[in-house]
Amino acid sequence: MTLWLSAGIIFTLLAIVAILVKWGNVQCVGVTPVRTFTFIAILFTSGLDVGLIMFPLTEFAGYADIKASPEYAFANPLAIEFGYWGFLIWGFYFLTCFYFCVIEPKVKFFEIPWVKLINNVVIIGTCAFTAFLLLSNLPWYLPALGDGESIIPTFYLIVFAAICFAVYSSTDIKYVRFLSIATSWLFIALIAFMWVGAFMGSDVQTAAFTDNLVLIGSYFSNIHEFVLPLNDYHEFYLFWWFAWSIMIGQFTSRFVGGLKTYQVLGAMLIFPSIPIAVWFSVLYQYHEAGIPTAGLKNFAMAFVGVVFVINSLDSLIRLYTDNMNLTVKRLGKFKYIAFNVVALSLLTLLFKLNFLQIQWVGALVIGLFFGCAAFIAYSKVKTVSNIDSSPKDNKIDYTKIETAD
Repeated sequence: MTLWLSAGIIFTLLAIVAILVKWGNVQCVGVTPVRTFTFIAILFTSGLDVGLIMFPLTEFAGYADIKASPEYAFANPLAIEFGYWGFLIWGFYFLTCFYFCVIEPKVKFFEIPWVKLINNVVIIGTCAFTAFLLLSNLPWYLPALGDGESIIPTFYLIVFAAICFAVYSSTDIKYVRFLSIATSWLFIALIAFMWVGAFMGSDVQTAAFTDNLVLIGSYFSNIHEFVLPLNDYHEFYLFWWFAWSIMIGQFTSRFVGGLKTYQVLGAMLIFPSIPIAVWFSVLYQYHEAGIPTAGLKNFAMAFVGVVFVINSLDSLIRLYTDNMNLTVKRLGKFKYIAFNVVALSLLTLLFKLNFLQIQWVGALVIGLFFGCAAFIAYSKVKTVSNIDSSPKDNKIDYTKIETAD
């Protein structure tokens, strides 16, 4: 699996370089273009899930224990956490976003029946894994509802409610857009709330926040260390990012609003990484200073985590139901909601029972990457070499964009 993952990463990075060389100045326009802020909001809130909120405080100590994990000795725990979530790995999303915006309309690899089937299995499986992550982390963040370790019926109810809300939100694209923007502002509000708790105490200077941001610089000076898997846990993360990459690329490619290719890459690498860096710097202070998060802070993080899950799920539900023609228009709203709620709830339980693993999904996506490249090399070389723009039917109407935003 490690060799397969490494081959997928190397292929992805080489493909990004090839895209920049050949199509770096091509204007990217999706089928439903929106303004850049909305595009970034959709990208950020759809491309991340509850793990961003709930994982760091449980992971800093492990990254700091270099006796148990000497492979982490090259950087500080904050830089390593950022390396697992920020900057370089967003290139996965850029590759698939550009492909589905510019190349796939000509190649149509994902219209091949068996490819479409695998693609939808990937999307549905990753949706369920997202719900499972929420379920498995709620005991730690809401210990007041249980013993801090066991998953009780209340947590199942919370996850079920999140799935129901996400399915309903997916019934109309206007809900998806609104929720993406609202979630971005909610996350900013959470950062501000937690920042006050971490840096406004009598014995803590706000300069500590700047010091934490500086620590993240160790990531950039050691960025090469994060390209290939450091250990099994890093491997898990990388497979997880691959699992998300095709579906996030499919979804976000719809909303690119005229940025050139190199600008899309820059936007994807930089803009999501800024709030991630700020958020991790705040959480790191809680870890280093031993500041408790019990009570309102835990509740706030859990609440935003639930909203992130809803926001991720509604985008992906919208994607796979469109792909499979299981739309509200075809099924009716009641059948649409019932089918998706039941399917995602059952699959979430399969992850809970360890019947499914996200690594398998990520490995399947890497296979799709290689399969697509082979398909192009075998039958679509001339077609791809002649591509010089987004599909002509994708046009920017700023009046409609203003209405959409």
